[in-house]
Amino acid sequence: MSTGMSLPETGRYLGRQLAQSLRLMVGQPDYGGYLRHMQATHPDQTPMTEKAFFREREQARYGGGKGRCC
Repeated sequence: MSTGMSLPETGRYLGRQLAQSLRLMVGQPDYGGYLRHMQATHPDQTPMTEKAFFREREQARYGGGKGRCC
């Protein structure tokens, strides 16, 4: 069965998928994935900078520094 990808392409694809999975497991957001999403679905909008992206994801995850119970 042929996937249409060469061995090096397949290796790069698997490496990207593994890296993304590991980042998600430890809670690190995927800026590259965000950029691909923005280009594909919102090409008319300017994406956030990497610093702004991580700040926004951190605030979404931890509530922007507000203490919360449970």
